Amino acid sequence: MNAQELTALTAICGIDCFNCEFFHTNIDGFFAKMPPERRATFEARGMTIEKLRCQGCRVSGCTTIEGKCETVGCAKEHKVEFCYECQDFPCRRLQPLAEGAERFPHNLKVYNLTAIKNRGIEAWAAEVGLIRKRYFRGKFKIGAGPQLAEEK
Repeated sequence: MNAQELTALTAICGIDCFNCEFFHTNIDGFFAKMPPERRATFEARGMTIEKLRCQGCRVSGCTTIEGKCETVGCAKEHKVEFCYECQDFPCRRLQPLAEGAERFPHNLKVYNLTAIKNRGIEAWAAEVGLIRKRYFRGKFKIGAGPQLAEEK
């Protein structure tokens, strides 16, 4: 993918939509691997594959499972393509949060935005799979950050 395509598939806040479980090319595999009890929880909340299937934040009108994305509205107000371009970066909308951190990549936003700004979107996109892998499967080592067993 080129820079323009990657930008279209990367949220204003730095989330790599193309790697999300709900992204239209990933969701079928995500649901197929989901344990039946978790799938039942999704469906009980009215979250069917069709409702969750997403084209990426910029393409889908910048809505989330819970409705309109406040971060997008803020970015439009500030006339920025990515949050790192804003004079208020980083703001509270990007602040890391412990709740849900083991399931959602939201704590990667500032890291991703900084990497996009410093290295460019194509270089960041080439490594974002490894960034996610370290986030979800890595072990934290003080002074070294997250590490995978194969990197030690």
